[in-house]
Amino acid sequence: MISYDELKNRLSTNLAGPLPGIEVQKKMMAYSESNLRFDMNSRDGARESGVLILFYPDQNDWLFPMILRHDYGGTHSGQVSLPGGRKEVEDMDIIETALREAEEEIGIDRKHVEVLGQLTELFIPVSNHLVFPVVGISPSRPELIPEEREVSKILHGSISGLLNPDTVKETTINIRSYRIKAPYFDFENEIVWGATAMMLSELKAII
Repeated sequence: MISYDELKNRLSTNLAGPLPGIEVQKKMMAYSESNLRFDMNSRDGARESGVLILFYPDQNDWLFPMILRHDYGGTHSGQVSLPGGRKEVEDMDIIETALREAEEEIGIDRKHVEVLGQLTELFIPVSNHLVFPVVGISPSRPELIPEEREVSKILHGSISGLLNPDTVKETTINIRSYRIKAPYFDFENEIVWGATAMMLSELKAII
């Protein structure tokens, strides 16, 4: 298992340099999806959101939490996502947004999170959100408490899972009145696809 200091230094260094960005994000994009999400003009008026990728040690691996949202009939209901949400007026910056939302959704204490940097932002056309992934690390495993109204289940991704090619699979997903083929990460037998998978694809390249 990679040590705390080694992982921290590797992530900090790679996040500070040129990011792999769109090309690795596209590796996990649904096959029928257009390139609209990469059109800078289409982002005008989009709501900013922050999500948190928090690494913490567990036995012989480094984990990060994800959430399975309740099936409430909305755009992203029943899907796996990273903890996070929309930036509010009182948030100082997008990092504060990601930390606040992760605290609200799964009980992460922001005082125990060391922020290392950010991945490339990703536009989500269907909900008109521009999402900024914030990467952090904790020296110990946090106590995670799901917010019952928003979180159906807490999942755990891992560095070993990200780097294992067998974790990447393909499926057909039913979205309202149509079906699409998409690559996905298989974590705990859940389908992690779409924008979340695209962000994790860049994270994989960074690691």
